[in-house]
Amino acid sequence: MSLQTRRDGWRWWLLLASVVCPLGWGDGGGGLGQARAENAPRLVVTTPVSPPEWALLERELLRANAGACAEFFEKYFDSRGWLLCVERWGGDDGPDDAMENCNDWPLVHALGGAEDVLTMYRHAWEGHLRQYTLARTTEVPFARDGMYYKEFPVTMDWLHNGEGLTVFNLQGLSDPVNIPFQQRVRRFAGFYLNEDPGALNYDTEHHIIRSLFNGSRGPLLRKATAVDWAGDPIEVKGRFRLGHGEDSYEAMLKHFEEYNDIIGDHPQNLLATSLPLNAYLLTGEAKYRTWLLDYVDAWCERARVNGGILPSNIGLDGQIGSAAGGKWYGGVYGWGFTVFDPGSGKPANRNTVGLGVVGFLNAYLLTGDLRYLDVWRGQIDAVNAQAKVVDGKKQYPRMYGDQGWYDFQPAPYDLGLLEVAYLSQRPEDLARLGAHPWLEFLAGRNGGYPVQSLRGDLAQVRAKVQGMRADTTTPDTRLSDDPMQYNPASVGSLVSLMLGGIHPGHRGSVLHARLRYFDPAAQRAGLPEDVAALVDGLTANSVAVQLVNTSPLHRRRMLVQAGGYGEHWFDGVRIGESDVPLEGRLVEVVLEPGCGTRLQFQMRRYVQIARPTMLFPWDRD
Repeated sequence: MSLQTRRDGWRWWLLLASVVCPLGWGDGGGGLGQARAENAPRLVVTTPVSPPEWALLERELLRANAGACAEFFEKYFDSRGWLLCVERWGGDDGPDDAMENCNDWPLVHALGGAEDVLTMYRHAWEGHLRQYTLARTTEVPFARDGMYYKEFPVTMDWLHNGEGLTVFNLQGLSDPVNIPFQQRVRRFAGFYLNEDPGALNYDTEHHIIRSLFNGSRGPLLRKATAVDWAGDPIEVKGRFRLGHGEDSYEAMLKHFEEYNDIIGDHPQNLLATSLPLNAYLLTGEAKYRTWLLDYVDAWCERARVNGGILPSNIGLDGQIGSAAGGKWYGGVYGWGFTVFDPGSGKPANRNTVGLGVVGFLNAYLLTGDLRYLDVWRGQIDAVNAQAKVVDGKKQYPRMYGDQGWYDFQPAPYDLGLLEVAYLSQRPEDLARLGAHPWLEFLAGRNGGYPVQSLRGDLAQVRAKVQGMRADTTTPDTRLSDDPMQYNPASVGSLVSLMLGGIHPGHRGSVLHARLRYFDPAAQRAGLPEDVAALVDGLTANSVAVQLVNTSPLHRRRMLVQAGGYGEHWFDGVRIGESDVPLEGRLVEVVLEPGCGTRLQFQMRRYVQIARPTMLFPWDRD
C-alpha cells in the first residue's frame, strides 16, 4: 500500500511513514484525466483480502434494489412518467403521496446503485410535476387551476409538502448539474425568501411563515375547511381503501372536520428550511444561509421564553399563541391537537411539533453550533420533566392541553433524540438512546449487526416485490398512496454501514453522513462497481471505514469525501499501525483487484474551511 500525490504530470510515491502533502492534480496518468478534485492525496491499496460476507451482501443489496425499482416503475408508471392512479388533492391521497412512491430511489443511486435508478426517478419527477400541474379540483378553491403551480404545491402543510419533496431534496446527491433541478432549487427557495410576489409566505419582521398552509400561491390566511384537506367528492366504498380507514367521502370530511386553525406559524414549517439549504449547497449564495439561520434562531428564542418547549402556534403579530386564543399549545397539529378519528371511532392525538427537528439539524450542518442541538435536547428534557407515576410505573407525556399534560406513555419522549445524539456525538446523548443495535456495533459489542441488517433489507426487497406482483388494483381503483406499500427501495442498512450516516426519513430532509463516495471513472456519485464500504468506528473526531474491492479482475478508483456535502475535514489517517499526515475533505483511493484496507480518519466536523456543497468534486471551483 502506498500514498501518492501528483503535480504537473510527475509522481511521488510515499512510504506510509512519510509526510503527505495534498498537492494539486495533474494528468499524471491513471488519475482523473480532465476531472479535477480539490488537491486530494492518493492512496493505492495493494493488500489482498477475501471478500467478507458484508461486502458481498452490500453489492447484492444494491443490485436487488435497482432491479426491484425497475419492476415497480414498469408496473405503476407510464411512458410519460405519470403515476397510474386517480389523481386527487388532499391530506389522504394527494400529490405528495404520488411522488413518495419513489422514496429512497435517490439514495439507491447515490450509494452506487445502477444508473437506471437515476433515470427512472428523474423521469418520474418530471412526469409528476406535469401530471399534478394539469390535475385540478372543482371544490378546493386554491387548486382549481392546478394542484401544482410553478412546479410546486399551491398551498399545503409541511407534513405533506415535506413528504412530497423527499425525492427532490435528495436529487442533488446524484444530479446537481441538472439544469431543471438547479432552476427549481432557486425557485422553490424563493417562495420562502419572498422573491416571488405571488408567494409571500414569510414575514421578515416577525420571522414567521404566515400559515400552516403555504406554497407557490402563498399562505392561506383563513380557517381551513374539511374540503381544503379532503379534496373533491369521490366514490369510496367498493372502489378504494383509504389509509385512515374511511369508507365514504363523508367520513373523509369528518376526519378533517376539526383541522381549522392554520393561521400563523408552526414548528412543522421548519421543514421548509431544506429548500434554502439546498439552494446554499448548490450556489453558495449567502442569502440562503442567512434566511435559514434567522428563521431557526427565531424558533430558538420562542422555545427559550416558553420554558424550553417550542410553541405550536405563533400568530401573525409574532406573539406566541396569538392566533390560537393565546394558547402556546394551540392550532392544528399542535401540542393540544386531539381530534375524533372516524376510522377508529376514537380520539386521536396528532401533535407534529417533532417534525421541526429538521430545521435545527439544517442549522447545525451549516454552523456546527451546538446551541441548535441544545434547544432540541432542552425540549426533550422539558417534556420528560413532566413525567408522573401511574399504577406504580413512571410515564411520560406527549400532549398538552387546557387540562395540562396528557397522553402519558411508558417510554420517555424522545422525538429527535437519535438525530441530536448522532450529530453531537456527546456520550451522554448516545447513552440516552439505550441499546441501539447500530451504536452497539460501532462500540464493538455487536459484530453480527452488518450482516443481520443487510439481510433484513434484502428480505424487505423480496417481500415488497412479492406484494407488488400480487397487487390486483387497476389505475382506476388505485389512489396515489396505494403503490407506496410496495416501493422496494430498502437502504437503511446501507446509509449507516456505508456512509456512517442516519437515514434522512421521508420528510424532505437532506442527508447527514460522515462519509460519501464518488466514482471519477464513471463521473458519478456512489461507490464504483464491485466496491463495498463498512464504517465500523465513529467518534466526535474520527471515522473508521473498511474498503474492499470484491472484483478479482478489475482495479477500482474512488474519491472519499468528509461529510455528505463536504462539511467535514480530514486531519490525518491511520493505516494499520502507521499515522499519516493528511489534510482536506477528499482522498482518492485506488483498490487493486481483490484488495482492501481499513482507514481510520481523524476528522474535524462542520468546519468553515470550505463551504458545504452538493457539487461533485470535479465540478467545484
